[in-house]
Amino acid sequence: MNYFRLLAAFFRVSVTTELAYRLNFVWQLFQTLLSLGVSLAGLGIIFSYTDSLGGWRPDEILALVGVYFLVGGLIGLFIQPAMEQFIESVRDGSLDFALTKPEDSQLLVSIRQVDIWRLIDIILGIVVLIVALVRLGEKVGLLQAGAFVLMLIAGGIIVYSFFLILATLSFWLVRVENILTIFQSMYEAGRWPISLYPGWLRYGLTFVIPVAFATTVPAEALTGRLNWYTLLGAVALAILLFAASRAFWQFGLRRYSGASA
Repeated sequence: MNYFRLLAAFFRVSVTTELAYRLNFVWQLFQTLLSLGVSLAGLGIIFSYTDSLGGWRPDEILALVGVYFLVGGLIGLFIQPAMEQFIESVRDGSLDFALTKPEDSQLLVSIRQVDIWRLIDIILGIVVLIVALVRLGEKVGLLQAGAFVLMLIAGGIIVYSFFLILATLSFWLVRVENILTIFQSMYEAGRWPISLYPGWLRYGLTFVIPVAFATTVPAEALTGRLNWYTLLGAVALAILLFAASRAFWQFGLRRYSGASA
């Protein structure tokens, strides 16, 4: 409960700050609609020549596009802004203010920056998901819905842990934000099923940069394609990676000398 109270407090501060720059809402809406339009146009062109792509039907890939925007919005709303601010705070020494607070420092650096305009991506992602499910003509049962929510949570933990590990490298390296930019570029591949890519790239997008767990796996759960091995593997990876990122954070924090050193 304390976590949610802190998150609500930081969210209110972010809303107050962002409302001073309301043109950002228009710009984010334009970017999201443009990206969605490009995705849908690409689907239209491809499926004008074929009925399936890698075994995925058009409406199943439309559901994947919805998951892509939903998860991308969640990353842009919480994870990426907080990690970018954390990296900058290590560079300018303002991380000391978080470390002197009575709350857990990892918690504070993970939620203190929120980009509220990325809610647009989340809303549009949900809308696309609903349209895709209606077009599929399938009723999502409790098992599918539960698996989808579980895979969204597992994928979010995996991506967060991955970001935290990269951001923690800023205790030793200077330009870590460039690595985060690379992840954002690689995330673009998540709008298509991971099975479409060659083996080496499929492996890299699954275990090196965990794009598959963020987009394809939740979409598989929603469309009934997910097997129990993948589900259990995603949950196990989320737990292990979160524990590893926590340990790495504490290891790096012990070597942080502070702005006054």
